[in-house]
Amino acid sequence: MRLDKFLKVSRLVKRRTLAKEVCDQGRVQVNGRPAKAGTNVSVGDQLTIRFGKKLLTVRVDSIAETSRKAEASQMYTIVSEETLSESSSDETEEVS
Repeated sequence: MRLDKFLKVSRLVKRRTLAKEVCDQGRVQVNGRPAKAGTNVSVGDQLTIRFGKKLLTVRVDSIAETSRKAEASQMYTIVSEETLSESSSDETEEVS
């Protein structure tokens, strides 16, 4: 399944167009590598998503074309959730 669709169906991101934009900005990694919206996602893959000052790492547990709200949270397991400090985000911006 495409990465942007997985992010939307699993409700990690609210809309698919927003998921595509997040991927295109380089804020999503699949198994430690930067990923584009069309990257294939499989069960067992590890996704790292940067939301502002939050870094969320999840493991893909299942894939479904559609899901209800109650089923969406069962599609992934949160591995870690970090809050980024301002100094580390400033350093990242300077390197870019």
